[in-house]
Amino acid sequence: MPSDVKYSEDVIPLTDFKIHPGRVVRQVDKNRRPVLLTSRGRGVAVVQSLREFEEKAEEHEFLRAVVQGLMDIEEGRETGLDDVKKRLGLA
Repeated sequence: MPSDVKYSEDVIPLTDFKIHPGRVVRQVDKNRRPVLLTSRGRGVAVVQSLREFEEKAEEHEFLRAVVQGLMDIEEGRETGLDDVKKRLGLA
């Protein structure tokens, strides 16, 4: 996903979203950038494509698993390759 935010396009007042929700959704899908919705100058919500949401969720879960694995190694909770093969029925 491109990380360059275009404030003239990607920050939209909530009232504009209420009037033109389809336009905002098409913009999010086309630009592959989330849109920040504001109310009285403060951010209140983010609109992003489902594809981007799913990709970010998968990335988040992967990173959590990596961190957990590193913590397991650091705390001595590790299993040798031979034991893993036996558990999986590969040895």
